[in-house]
This record gives sequence, C-alpha cells and structure tokens, in this order.
Amino acid sequence: MNPIVKTSPAAAPQGPLDWRMLVRWMQADGLINAAEAQRIHTRCDQAESAQHPLVRLASVGVHRASDQRSLDLEQLSQWLAGHAGLTYLRIDPLKVDIGKMVDAMSPAYAESHRILPVQVSAHEVVVATAEPYVAGWVAEVERQMRRSVRRVLANPQDITRYTAEFYALAKSVRAAARAGNGASSSFEQLVELGKSTRQLDANDQSVVQVVDWLWQYAFDQRASDIHLEPRRDQGVIRFRIDGVLHSVYQMPMGVLGAMTARIKLLGRMDVIEKRRPQDGRIKTRNPGGDEVEMRISTLPTAFGEKMVMRIFDPDTTVKDLDALGFSAHDAQRWEALVKRPNGIILVTGPTGSGKTTTLYSTLKRIATDEVNVSTVEDPIEMIEPAFNQTQVQPQLDFGFPEGLRALMRQDPDIIMVGEIRDQATADMAVQAALTGHLVFSTLHTNDAPSAVTRLLELGVPAYLINATLLGVLAQRLVRTLCPQCKVPDSQASQAALAELVKPWQLNAAYRPYKAVGCVDCRMTGFKGRAGLYELLTVSEAFKGQVTREPNSDALKRQAQADGMRPLRLAGALRVAAGETVLQEVLSSTPALNCDPC
Repeated sequence: MNPIVKTSPAAAPQGPLDWRMLVRWMQADGLINAAEAQRIHTRCDQAESAQHPLVRLASVGVHRASDQRSLDLEQLSQWLAGHAGLTYLRIDPLKVDIGKMVDAMSPAYAESHRILPVQVSAHEVVVATAEPYVAGWVAEVERQMRRSVRRVLANPQDITRYTAEFYALAKSVRAAARAGNGASSSFEQLVELGKSTRQLDANDQSVVQVVDWLWQYAFDQRASDIHLEPRRDQGVIRFRIDGVLHSVYQMPMGVLGAMTARIKLLGRMDVIEKRRPQDGRIKTRNPGGDEVEMRISTLPTAFGEKMVMRIFDPDTTVKDLDALGFSAHDAQRWEALVKRPNGIILVTGPTGSGKTTTLYSTLKRIATDEVNVSTVEDPIEMIEPAFNQTQVQPQLDFGFPEGLRALMRQDPDIIMVGEIRDQATADMAVQAALTGHLVFSTLHTNDAPSAVTRLLELGVPAYLINATLLGVLAQRLVRTLCPQCKVPDSQASQAALAELVKPWQLNAAYRPYKAVGCVDCRMTGFKGRAGLYELLTVSEAFKGQVTREPNSDALKRQAQADGMRPLRLAGALRVAAGETVLQEVLSSTPALNCDPC
C-alpha cells in the first residue's frame, strides 16, 4: 500500500466524527476526487446507520483518486490517524499485557467511551481510540492512573472486538487463578515460551494447565465449539457462541501445536499422525462441577493440523420446554404428541438448528424406568445413561437400517433414529411404528409440511405415512438480545410485524428492542439463543390431503387450519415481545407464502 500523507485539519473540531465531515477532509487531502465524494454522499444518504463513520464509509466503498483502488477500513483508519496528528496502531493481542490493561480501566468505562488501554508503563498509559476529537476522558484517566495518557488511533472494529476479547479473557484467567489451577501464570509463561525456540511438549505442566484453562474459558463464554486453527504466522483460537464464530486469542504456532497434541493425547488419538483426519472424545467438568463431554475432530490443512471440539454441556443439551422456547400453544400440543403409544414423530431443520437438543430433552423426560428407550445415532452426540445408545459404523456395514433392524429384537418401547436419509431407513422406521413402537427421527427440510413430501420422494406410500406419522416439528434458532444492553427501538417497523401477525388475528403487544453491544455480550448485542417452532399435527383432514393432493402449499394450508403456526410467525411474536430483532427472524426462517385457511 502506498503511504498516506499525514496532514492536519485547518481547525480541529470537537466531538464525535461524522461521515460527511470525513468525506470533506478526504477530498481536501486529495485522497478522493469530487466525483467520488458525490458518489459516497449518494450511497450514505440512502439510509441512516449507527456504525462508526469509518466503518460506514468502508462498507459503501471509497476509491483513491490516484489509482481508483478501493480503500479498506485499515487504510481509512491510517489516513484518519495522519489527518488528526495521531500515531496509528494496529492492535497486536500478543503484545498487550492483559492483566495491566484490565487494572488500568474497567470494562464499563472502556465500553462507554469506546477506548481501550493497550500499554501501561510506570509513567504512561497508551489508549487506543477511533474518535480523535473526543478527549474529555483523558484528564479523568490521568487523574485515576496517576500517569500521562498518550492517545493512538486504531481501527474502530478492532477496538470493539478486543474490548470484548481482552476483558473476557482476563475474567476467565483470574477466575481460574482464584480456583488455584495456576492458569494465570502458566498462560503468560506459555505464550512467552512459544516466542522462544524451545520445543514444547504435550506433557509440559504449563501446557496441561493452559488446556484446562481453555476449556473453562469456553464454558464461561457459553461456547458450543472450540476451533484451534493454524495460520501462516500464528495460531488462532475461535469460539462459536450463539451460532457465530468469535476470535478469542492468537498465539505462537509452537503453543498451538503443543495444545493440539495434549488434547489428542487425552482423546486417545494418534498424536504422531497428522496427515489424515481423526476423531476422539474427552470428558471433563465445567466450573459447576458437572461432567461435560466433548467430541474432537482434526483435519490436516495447509499450515498444520486444525482441531475442532464440539461441547456437549448437559446444562444446555437437556432442557425443559420453557427453556427450549416453546410457546404455550405449541408446548401443549407437543406434550400430547409425545405421550402417544406408537407412531412416528419427526423433527426437521438445517444443521445447527437445535434438533438434537429438542430430541434429547424430550426423550430424557419420557425415559422412565418403565420404558426401554433405544437410539441409533451417527455419531452419538452425548452419552445419556437413561438411553441405550448405538452408533452406526458404515465400515462394518452397520448403518441406520441395520441398526433399526437390530433394535427391533431388543424389546424397545421408544426408538430414536439419528436421521432418515434413505428409503431403507424410512421403511424400517415405518415398520417399527406399525409394530407398536414410538419412533423419533430427523429430516433436513425447510418446514414441517415439506417432511411429508420428502417421505413420499423417498418412496414411502401415502397410506403408510397416514398410518404412522403423528406430527412434524420444524425449528430454527435465533439469537436473543442481551438483557444488559438492549434498548427500545423507536424506529422498529411495527407495520412489518403487524403484517406478519395479522392473518392469524393475534393481538401482540409490540415492545421492539434493538441490539447495542456491551462487554457482557462480547459487543454483539446478543446473548443466548431461543428456538422458533412450527408444529404440524396429523389430523384426519390432513391425511385426506396427503392422499388427494400431497403438494407443499396444499399441505401447508391444511396444517395451518389444524393449528400450525409458521416459523416466521413464531419469530415475529418474539420480536414483538422484545426478545430478538426482525432481521434475525427474516434471515433464519422461510417466507410466508400462504395465509391460513
């Protein structure tokens, strides 16, 4: 990148930046020409935004006058630093002493002023900001710290990201230190060791301690998956939280390799073999003392061995219907459905929509001492003592059909089949239901009525579907707003919500909120997820529709006439209740293309 010339505005303004102000300065500095300034104005005037002005400009695109190349957020931040007469800093997490940073400033103060201390010495504290003309906080920090403040300008997205990461990391390390596992000191020592040429060993005490800390950190952050990813220059740790991946730390490759080796050792995997994928399992305990199971998967990549750990925390895997997010309307109908003595109940939705959690939670409640609950899974998601669980093994010609056939000779009452993928599995599930068993399984379809057409496509005759199918539950997961920072949204489109709810004649009390972001929710504005459900129960009228006209629209109309509320309606009601935002619902649910009868 060509260096951007450092200039200073004729008269430095006071207060937060505005994108119009930045466009004028870029044109005055010769960074953009008049035509580009006009184009940016047209694009930015189309909609208001709460984004930082630099982020907003980067999103609409800024083309440099000299060569018409597009400037990214990093380059725009560098230009602003030069324009404001501040040093530009790209935050490097490996160079930040997180302990000193946290001592220097509370997360609430950093969040409210959108600043981040990045270096603390005996006489000076260096603070990153993306608002060079907001300095009212400087005197207060200098008075509290008894040190001079030196401001540097950083990418606004980096400030937001690292504020969440650093304070969450410090909280976890300190909690582990209080628990007495030595994570605080060992973590810092390990990072330092990784910078040296010393070869780290999987059985090193510091490696052992830091792996234990990593798991506790993941539990504390409500992560569902841990990713250890080798990159060209360094290793990256990412957590999937509420369905979204977050970078939580970067470390030297030597450290990441030692951690990967340690985890493979615990998972009874081949530590030496790095050329082929491997799978393993580990059991550990969460901060509450409950046993947690993790499924481990490794994959060779261009820069080394990547590892993903899927966390099956019993606190999140087995829930009651209220915790899952069932409305009172659907909870009653679902409870009546699962008490039936025989038949097939299907749960549908894409990967990661919570189907397994719903099934395990339901089976856990009905698995009494009087019934035999048996499962065939690929793989077994979580070991549950109340079930008899079997894993398919294709290499031994033991798939879902063979597993079901074997289970039928095991005197089962309730059977759970991981997934109906083919006609052979579908036929066996139907036979099990016809012979007096209650069968649960999953399908990958967009909505509940489509499960019927999917079974027909697999070759199950309509009369057998009518004889065995009890109901279909379609579901999605949406992120819920963080209760700590959500605020009422006066600009929310109540008309759009009313339009979604109107055909069902439901009187929803509209209390829409919007996401803001705080340290508690990692600056995302969301904390936790809730299920949206669409429950189809098979009535006599629905059976007649399956026989006469088994197309999706006709089946959907009949299901809605029987009481099924679509996924998007379930989401609209959550928006109206102030639990999530409309965009979350629209992006995760199929469109309403049919009104109720």
